[in-house]
This record gives sequence, C-alpha cells and structure tokens, in this order.
Amino acid sequence: MPSTLPPLTALRAFDAAARHMSFAKAADELNVTPAALSFQIKSLEEHLGAALFKRLNRAVELTDAGRAMAPDAKAAFETLAQGWRAAQRTQDHQTLTVTAGPAFTAKWLAPRLYEFAQEHPEIELRFSAALRLMDFVRDDIDVAIRFGLDSDPGLYSLSLADEWVTPVMVPELAQKYPTPADLAKAVLIVDDSVSFLDPPIDWAAWSTAMGIAPLVPTGPRFSQGDHAMDATLAGLGVALGRRALVIKDLAEGRLVAPYGTALNTGARFRFLCQKGAETRPQIDAFKRWILREIDKTAHIADAMHVLERPAAK
Repeated sequence: MPSTLPPLTALRAFDAAARHMSFAKAADELNVTPAALSFQIKSLEEHLGAALFKRLNRAVELTDAGRAMAPDAKAAFETLAQGWRAAQRTQDHQTLTVTAGPAFTAKWLAPRLYEFAQEHPEIELRFSAALRLMDFVRDDIDVAIRFGLDSDPGLYSLSLADEWVTPVMVPELAQKYPTPADLAKAVLIVDDSVSFLDPPIDWAAWSTAMGIAPLVPTGPRFSQGDHAMDATLAGLGVALGRRALVIKDLAEGRLVAPYGTALNTGARFRFLCQKGAETRPQIDAFKRWILREIDKTAHIADAMHVLERPAAK
C-alpha cells in the first residue's frame, strides 16, 4: 500500500463528494464537470487500492474506507482554510475585527469610537459583541477585550485597568441618600453580570466593607451590566457601578458616586491578541488609543478610595 499522500486535488474532490453525498453537487462547488470530479475520485481509489464510494442508481454511499477517511479529510481542509485566512489577515492592514462583551461594547467602546475613527479613517472597524470566548483563527478575530480573573497563556495579554464597583446614582438621588447607611431606604439595583466572582462583589460585600449594616437589594436584577446602568441613568435607583461601565457617565456628570469609596473586584479587563500580532499597525493603533482613552478618566479612578475585596472562602 503506498505511503505517500495522493494529489491534493483528488483529496479535495473526495471531501466535497463526501460532504454532499453527490458527485454533481461536489462538482458544482469545485467548479468542475462531474466527469472531471469522478476522474479525480477514481484516481484516489486506485491510489488507495479500494473503493471509497458505492455508486448507486442516482446516489452514492461511502464505503468503510470512505467513512474512515471523510472526517479527517473535512477537518484537514477546514484547517487549511483557517491557516489561509490567518495568513491573509497578516497582510491586511486596513481591517480590524474586535470582540468584547455586550456591556463593555455598549458603555465603553461605542461612545468613544468616533474619536478612533477620526484618528484612523484608513482602518475599517468590525465588532462582535459576545460573551462567548472566540477563537482568533476560526472566528477571524484580531483583538479581544475580556473581563475576568482568567490568565491568558499563549496570547499577548495587556491588563487595561482594575475593575471596582461603587454606588452610583443620578445627581438628584444623591441628595436623598447623603450617607452610605441611607441606602437602606433606596431602591438598590442588582447587576448579576459579576455574579461569577468569588467571593461575591455585591451589595452585602460593599456594605460590610464600609462597616454598615448589610444592604438588602429590593430593586430589579439585570443579567447585563449595561442594562443595569441604563436603569440607573433613568433614575430607577442606585446600582453598584463597575468602573468601565460608569466612568464616562461620572466624568460627564450624568451619574455621581457620592461616597468616594469603591470595592475592588479582583478582576481586570485585558487586551488580547495572538502573540506577535500586537505589532500589526491597526492592532497597535487600537491598543494605543484604548490606553489613551483610559488615561482621560484616570483622575476619577485615582480619586476613588478602593477597598480590597474579601478573601475567597
């Protein structure tokens, strides 16, 4: 039995035919005639010394040999396609595809993107707001902005900022609740997007750190942080605002943090890309822009007294 691989064109013909279970559909996909595709598969069978398909009246079926080869052939061509797309991206200096969580995209990235577009009109930005972790190669992603406690082995990872939480509200409500203890009378909004943190960073944790009676939230709960902040901006109540999601509203006066004390979550936002890709012009430009934007509101973060979160149980 020959150990050398058969021609790639023959393998490609087999993969297409095995996926479609039709020589005609496979030929159409590859833009060849059915006769040419049949010839390629026949040459592959001769190379193997066994049939790969059973030719029926108006259909084909895989033989045992065909079934053994089909999954790996499909995976091999998918890997080749991913590799080719990855190589193409290294030559593309005008497109930048970024993935980030929906809340960070809505509250941090989107309101600031006009400035980046003005600075870099040559770069076409594409965004995928998703909580699921994406694969840089498979999903054609250049940059990921992720929040959490995770490490990032094998990737270029740049920590952007520590994330803390502090009570935030519209200015009108700040007059009703001049001290932290007064929040016992307030509608307390719950942001469940950080419920994965251990120990919990919630109203009970913040009030305990402040040395007041534990606060029991009576307001609505939101699974997305940006929704909780939208409700806060509407004057519905008081929320534990995450730094990244409230810093712009604090800077521009739409929200206030009257107590000046925050609780560190222990988690961070990280700027991620494949190792070596951080020097590509559009990725480097985006990274530098994000760091400059963080610096613009650093005075607000620096003025906050940040308490350390309690130790994990």
